[in-house]
Amino acid sequence: MGRSQTTFSKREKEKKRQKKREEKAARKEERKANSQGGGLENMMAYVDENGVITDTPPDPSNFEEVDAESIVIGVPKKEESDEPTVREGIIDFFDETKGFGFIKEIGTQERFFVHVTGLEDEVIPGNKVSFELEQGLKGLNAVRVKKV
Repeated sequence: MGRSQTTFSKREKEKKRQKKREEKAARKEERKANSQGGGLENMMAYVDENGVITDTPPDPSNFEEVDAESIVIGVPKKEESDEPTVREGIIDFFDETKGFGFIKEIGTQERFFVHVTGLEDEVIPGNKVSFELEQGLKGLNAVRVKKV
């Protein structure tokens, strides 16, 4: 008859594996026994009116009724301003070869960039013009520029 294929080292390794399984099961049972459990109620946290996290639920008598229609979601609509939309100014500088220039507003003396695409009429430095402003990448740009 032949000998068994299990050697001494194989039996020792199997004993170690079995011992590890038993220790792991014992640790799992210990965690179960020591955990508070209780499900979802023990895990809940509440925020009171001061923004402090507590474990007690808020008092329903302190609730404030909010009308869902009054909540604005998104960007609020732009309000009408008393600032005029059409402004007047004088062409301070304009380079036709490069296609840009600057308009100096009458009254405030502010300078605004103008590109050739924003012109409706041909202009030269010194012309009096009317224009509107739009936000550009680097600031306010004059658009819809017309001679006055």
